Formats: sequence, C-alpha cells, structure tokens
Amino acid sequence: MDTEKPTIVTKASVWPENKRIRSHGPVTTQRKARLLNYTTEITAEKTVSEIQRKLAQAGASQVLQGYDAHGNPSDLSFRIKTQFGEMAFRMPARVEAVEAILIRQHRSGRSKMASREHATKVAWRILKDWTEAQLALLQTGMVTIEQAFLPYAQDSSTGKTVYETLVEKRFAGMLMDSNHE
Repeated sequence: MDTEKPTIVTKASVWPENKRIRSHGPVTTQRKARLLNYTTEITAEKTVSEIQRKLAQAGASQVLQGYDAHGNPSDLSFRIKTQFGEMAFRMPARVEAVEAILIRQHRSGRSKMASREHATKVAWRILKDWTEAQLALLQTGMVTIEQAFLPYAQDSSTGKTVYETLVEKRFAGMLMDSNHE
C-alpha cells in the first residue's frame, strides 16, 4: 500500500497564485484563498444592525451609522465606557478595498460577484466577524475595550482615529530604524 504524506506549506497566503512549490514532498499547487464572506447574500443594513446590537450588548451607550454619498452604510461610530471614562470609536467599512479584491477574483474566475452592492455586503460581514472576535476577547478578559478597538479610537478634538493620526505622522516614533533589523 502506497501511503504518501501530505505536503505542509506555511505562509500559504503569501504565495503567488498557482505557484508550484516543493516542501520536502510531492510538488503541489497553492491557490490564494477566496475572500472571507465573499458569497454572502445578507444585506449591509442587516449586518450593520447585528453589529449595533453586539456593541450595545457590550456596553455601548450610543451607536451612530454613517452613510456614503450614495446612501450606503459607510461606517459605525460608538461610545462606550472604558476604565478611563467614555471613549468614542469609528469603524469604517472600506468597501472600495473589498470591491477591488472581488473584481480581481471575478477576472480570474474565482468569483461571480463583483458589484459595488455585493462588495458592501461582504465588507460589512467581514467587519461584523472582526467585531465579534474583538468582543469575544473582551468578554474573556484577554483585552480591554481600548486594546481591542484602539486603531478606531477617535480623538475628541479632531475626530480622527488613532490610526489616521499615526498615518498622518507616518508612524513617527513607532518604526524601528534600519540598524535594528
């Protein structure tokens, strides 16, 4: 009986599509994974409602939904009590980024759905899954609300998120200099 051990490949997500690889075993073909939730049919509005409910259950005192120029949900802002007092957070659903991936997957034959409407649905489902994961970490005490949502924390004087502020400052003070590789 011929038993062949499966080939184990690490860092599969960084391999170019259809790159042939050898890892101490038979040659295999590694394909990029499809985008999370790419087949969803759940409307963005329903998903936003689910996220709002989860945030409220976690203690959010206010949840505000933002809209883009076309009337589609674009972000969620919420206020929640932290160990330091009430903080505001703003989480964008970066639909353009999701749409670009869906278009690439559509062109390569890996997806049949590439519309802006579908990208909106997928973006919000991904954000919902991420939010649920962060809230699970919070529930277990593995993180605080500030740790889980820090990139989205808003500066009360500028309205910018921590991430937006760091990008603006080119992550000054946080980058390792080239001598410390």
